[in-house]
Amino acid sequence: MTKGSNNQWGDATKLVHGGTIRSEFGETAEALFLTSGYVYDSAESAEARFKGDEEGYIYSRFLNPTIKMFEERMKLLEGAEDGRATATGMAAVTASMLCYLNAGDHVVSAKALFGSCRYVVEKLLPRFGVEVTLVDGRDLAAWKEAVQPNTKAFFFETPTNPTLELVDIQAVSDIAHNAGAIVIIDNVFATPVLQKPMEFGADVVCYSATKHIDGQGRCLGGVVLGSQDYVDDYLHDYMRQTGPSISPFNAWVMLKGLETLPLRITQAEKNANALAEFLGSCSGVETVHYPGLSNHPQHELAKQQMSGFGTLVAFELKGGKQEAFDLMNKLEIIKISNNLGDTKSLITHPATTTHQRLEEDEQLELSITPGLVRLSVGLEDVKDLIADLEMGFG
Repeated sequence: MTKGSNNQWGDATKLVHGGTIRSEFGETAEALFLTSGYVYDSAESAEARFKGDEEGYIYSRFLNPTIKMFEERMKLLEGAEDGRATATGMAAVTASMLCYLNAGDHVVSAKALFGSCRYVVEKLLPRFGVEVTLVDGRDLAAWKEAVQPNTKAFFFETPTNPTLELVDIQAVSDIAHNAGAIVIIDNVFATPVLQKPMEFGADVVCYSATKHIDGQGRCLGGVVLGSQDYVDDYLHDYMRQTGPSISPFNAWVMLKGLETLPLRITQAEKNANALAEFLGSCSGVETVHYPGLSNHPQHELAKQQMSGFGTLVAFELKGGKQEAFDLMNKLEIIKISNNLGDTKSLITHPATTTHQRLEEDEQLELSITPGLVRLSVGLEDVKDLIADLEMGFG
């Protein structure tokens, strides 16, 4: 039995109750349907389902009750008409573009991207005849100048990984729509709790659910959210035929993560603000990148399009790579890991991990210096985190 979800609920209520499907047993917790296939009452019923004349499940690569609940809950949170869950965040990013683009199309993308996202737009798309122009995402004139008659999509993340630069979602969306292009955003750093890109004109929003949505480093997953037409005309068949689907078990874990997402984000962001302020007072720190700081060059834009400033802080050490490594190796509570959005605070050195495939000049163009480290702030006592960093600087 399925009960309809109320779009008027607050986010916290949506994340506990939204999209719930209950079996005839009336379970409280969402059921985990670990099945690959489904049986039919008759051959005629099987034929009708495959033709789309009868509702029901066919194969878990296409649809599964547990996965459906996760998709419905994410739709409610994002304010999207429809969406599809994927096996990973990168599967979501790749699907969002490959399902829509054709050979001969053109994409305008921000340069500042997660390393794997940069690979997709800079290396993968051109292999299939899609032309790409990379621009400084902060420069509105650059977006306008990059538009061509065959431009079909704009792609960017905001805040960016790892330097937390911002892109003006509304302004860039207006430029794209005036050119007849759609806007695809990777919103993983901001989370759907702190930023709603569709309210500012974005057409498609992607997440690595591996990050804040799971939030405890357990499972991989992703999701693509968009309009009903986008899903029906492009995404659905791509997912059905190519198979980058999330497993039911991982979708169930993500459902459990969503229930506590607002609480975790609120506390982690509070900790991140405190750590950003602390790092700004450290003599060994050259620069702190955090949109919540009043001296961040895009602080006002952050206040306009975000309801909070996020859980990620990046900072540059004066001593370069060696000092960054020395700091990381001395930490006890904060763990070295390239993951983010966890309950545990995690630190990484982007130049040698997430962005190591970029040439040195490309890294420097994105302000990824040898001394830059990225800190994903967790839920520990902030006093302990400060003490841990103090020990690392010592």
